[in-house]
Amino acid sequence: MPVTAIVGAQWGDEGKGRIIDFLAQQADVVIRFQGGDNAGHTVINEYGKHALHLVPSGIFNPTTQNIIGAGCVVNPASLLDEMARLQAAGVALDSLWICHRAQMVMPYHRLLDELEEKARGKDSIGTTKRGIGPAYADKAARSGLRMGDLLHPDWLEARLDNALRTINRKLQILGGEPMDGQELYARLMAYRRKLGHRIVDTMALLRRALEADADILLEGQLGVMRDLDWGIYPYVTSSNPTAAFAPSGAGLPAGSLDRVIGVVKAYSTAVGEGPFPTELLDETGDRLREVGGEFGATTGRPRRCGWFDGVAIRYAAWLNGMTGLAVTKLDVLDGFDELKICTGYRLPTGEVITDVMPDTPQLYEVTPIYETWPGWRRDATAARSWDELPRAARAYLNRISELAGVPIAYVSVGPEREQMFATVP
Repeated sequence: MPVTAIVGAQWGDEGKGRIIDFLAQQADVVIRFQGGDNAGHTVINEYGKHALHLVPSGIFNPTTQNIIGAGCVVNPASLLDEMARLQAAGVALDSLWICHRAQMVMPYHRLLDELEEKARGKDSIGTTKRGIGPAYADKAARSGLRMGDLLHPDWLEARLDNALRTINRKLQILGGEPMDGQELYARLMAYRRKLGHRIVDTMALLRRALEADADILLEGQLGVMRDLDWGIYPYVTSSNPTAAFAPSGAGLPAGSLDRVIGVVKAYSTAVGEGPFPTELLDETGDRLREVGGEFGATTGRPRRCGWFDGVAIRYAAWLNGMTGLAVTKLDVLDGFDELKICTGYRLPTGEVITDVMPDTPQLYEVTPIYETWPGWRRDATAARSWDELPRAARAYLNRISELAGVPIAYVSVGPEREQMFATVP
């Protein structure tokens, strides 16, 4: 029963799409289990370079079934745009399915997101303004619309009318214009015509796959430090990208997970606001950003860059129950004379923290404790096995594994699919 969850072990943007695309070559099913189009998974393969926001990263394997799970929030307009780009590149979409229980991101959610973020002023939390937070808020308030509602027009119309009674009042309070219900309903019916045949009860598909011992990959978005409950609240996403939520968001039994692969960069990056202890506001940070191409796949915002954070990976590994690590962008560190790894945080009181993640107010006050490791002045991009990596690179990776308490399962030394390899053949 090989079920593997692929989760972010840092602040997001770790390269999860890269890992999924690699593993999906042997997978039967890939499921996005949470999130919306507020983050992108960049994949580079024979179809070109693609930033996937809603479509699972297994879509490039024509024999893989790809599911947008119940834990996701789906903007139909964004999804259709993404599908059009993939089809233009020659990617077949016959195996793309949408769970009927997934929530919809409505136009008013995006407008609310913009207005609410503007109202926060200097206390903004750095949302992508894609409407994800308001959509999840409506889900929790039981006023959200689901993708399956598109298949029941009368039910949908009544649900929309009910939602707009509250939504339009919110919009007016925040300085926005009220939404026209008839125009929105007509737009939803257009989505029904284009997407209706893909909206199904995906649990039935998953149950058959699980009972047949199919290879199933659960694809998470963002990372543990952006988790709604366990991340740097309030600078977090509106769902749970941790492995414990993966079966629920996908539609699988809680005990179905066999493996949890945590994806990390060989250094640290973050997009958005909030504490980021190892951030480098100097030439080294600029170098990591430029060499690594660290700009958000969804927003294009420059990513904040810093040294690898061992406290964060230890926290992420324990919380997710990781069985292996996938380290991406090791090649970005080629040519550094020396590297640093954060092994602990020092509080203003002098206390040193190594095994726990402080809460957000404390995290702003910590000073990272670093150890220095020798760099390598060799090109690692040609390595296709563990033994072909520079000796110093292997030592650096072994230290990351030691800090996480988890073995390294995969290493990436470049953007192409063939530049990733398993550490054990």
